[in-house]
Amino acid sequence: MSLALHTVERFHDSPMKNEDASLSRRSFVRDLSLGASAAFVAPNFLDAQTSAPKVKLGFDNFSIRALGWKAPRLLEYADKQKVDTILFSDLDVFESHEEGYLKEIKQEAGKFGISIQAGTGGICPTSPKFIDKYGSAEDHLKRTIKVAEALGSPVARCYLGTMKDRQGPGGIQKHVESTIQVCKKVRQFALDAGVKIAIENHAGDMHSLELVRLVEEAGKDWVGVNMDSGNAVWTLEDPYENLKNLAPYTFTTSLRDTMVWPSENGYTAAWTAMGEGLVDWKKYFAHFAKVCPEAPICIETISGFNRELKVNQEDFWKAWPKGKPKGYGKFEAFAKRGKEIGTFKAPEGVDRKVAQQQFQKGDIERSIRFCKKELGLGARS
Repeated sequence: MSLALHTVERFHDSPMKNEDASLSRRSFVRDLSLGASAAFVAPNFLDAQTSAPKVKLGFDNFSIRALGWKAPRLLEYADKQKVDTILFSDLDVFESHEEGYLKEIKQEAGKFGISIQAGTGGICPTSPKFIDKYGSAEDHLKRTIKVAEALGSPVARCYLGTMKDRQGPGGIQKHVESTIQVCKKVRQFALDAGVKIAIENHAGDMHSLELVRLVEEAGKDWVGVNMDSGNAVWTLEDPYENLKNLAPYTFTTSLRDTMVWPSENGYTAAWTAMGEGLVDWKKYFAHFAKVCPEAPICIETISGFNRELKVNQEDFWKAWPKGKPKGYGKFEAFAKRGKEIGTFKAPEGVDRKVAQQQFQKGDIERSIRFCKKELGLGARS
């Protein structure tokens, strides 16, 4: 199988773009070091999980997108990191969608003892985020289900859109209804394939309770959630409250830590490596292990930039016509505990692409170490 590099473009509706801003050379050197330690050490989760079965630990391939690796190379890397699972969250990571090729990928993963979760991007036809590269939204979702089936993935991960979908005529509800209809149209196709749909709370599109409604109306026996702890903050949620709402519906995950702090127009959020933000992961995974222990923990680090949530400006609330969402008070308490952190910029004299690659590898590798050593997660820990 070819290991040709191909840059995976999956813009996450963030101001990150070229991932430039400002990070000191000292921080960059920290990330280059394979022995770099996390800036924050959480309480040991092992004590809370001594008698419980190990939860699978892995990562989302978007975490190291700058490397442009295809599925075979990503599997080799996953094996080197001694993880249990990998979420291929876009279809471009495969050099072919032919069944024979995909079964070779499945076989290779099996040799490493790694399970695969398959996914794609937006499947909501009314969202500006939707692209017709694979035809209609229904065709796109069917293709993803077929890919998942060939790979042995129990889920097909996808999402609605972004926070921009909260604005405009009909607001987010218009797009929720559209997504429900797409899911219903492929119901029998998914059931025949033995694949469940996992919809992510993505880039500030849906509050967790809005996603719960979508799942309930689409059919919770075969439609569930890809839970993203980082995106929770963009919908004004404390990640732990987001977990409590979504865990009963969760099939898979895309998790990362977050730092939030008070700023001029409200609060500013910056995603971080695991253990370097505000989330109490011992508390988080104690609940996770009780409610959705079968769901794998896939880390998706997307660090190096920040987004201001301008809650002090009247225009901000046009995206929230019903007012502050449930749990907003807990979000504010969470956000007020944080402190400002820097953003990423390639150091002078260092090629930007190389800097991005090393920065992303540093984040995901520190995150995996943190989850294994400090939280006791992963069957191969």
